[in-house]
Amino acid sequence: MLNLTPSSYYYKVKEPSVPKQKTDADIRDRIEQIACEFIHYGYRRITAQLRREGYLINHKKVLRIMRESSLLCAVKKRKWINTTDSNHPYPRYPNLVKELDISSLNQVWVADITYIRILTTFVYLAVILDGFSRKAIGYSISKGLDTSLTLRALKMAVATRKPQPGCIHHSDQGVQYAAIDYINELKEHKFQISMARKGNPYDNAMAESFIKTLKYEEVNLWDYKTLADVQKRIPFFIQEVYNKKRLHSSLGYLPPNEFEDGFINKEQHLQSFQLVTA
Repeated sequence: MLNLTPSSYYYKVKEPSVPKQKTDADIRDRIEQIACEFIHYGYRRITAQLRREGYLINHKKVLRIMRESSLLCAVKKRKWINTTDSNHPYPRYPNLVKELDISSLNQVWVADITYIRILTTFVYLAVILDGFSRKAIGYSISKGLDTSLTLRALKMAVATRKPQPGCIHHSDQGVQYAAIDYINELKEHKFQISMARKGNPYDNAMAESFIKTLKYEEVNLWDYKTLADVQKRIPFFIQEVYNKKRLHSSLGYLPPNEFEDGFINKEQHLQSFQLVTA
């Protein structure tokens, strides 16, 4: 006779629980929530977000639901204002990033300036991105379109990242980036200096892409009245939305922070493996 207690004898093995299949109504509700938070997400980014959350779904179904629910975004274009003043006596530098394979953090930084409309005038944003992760690593907001604007963004990026000598700093040929004070700051930290060709926005496409996202997903949705409004909203969008949550198709539909963490962990694991096998 088996030596079993009554409770053990009558115990029945529980079948492993299977997650309940999401209904179309559940999927539609979640799509609406994502579309409300990121109103310019297309169906591919929403599909990627759903998959990150464990939904088994393809982009065709998401597109159908978004069409049926009128959730497909329509982008309104606004008047473009040029912030690049390349009529100056300072030296220009060659483009070092054209056809360059960017394969690591702090290999290339890209910089640009854009305007933001407030009630009676404009204010300006200078931003620096890591060219590998697309993360915004330095920024500055001011009513003045001068070198002090770009210098503050650069100093923020340097303090945050502490790049090794040889990092490429890429920008347009505007006076704010070509001025003596800015160039001296780059040389002090041993940057390689790179500039886009005059009048060619494709030479600084990564920065242009960030500005387009900023305008469509933040600036054009708000009626800023004062500089203080911009100083409150823009850092929040950059740090809490763009860097932390927004999915980037060029990063395999990951946010920049998550992409960087994954890359750093991979590099550390590789280094540990090499030490063990050495």
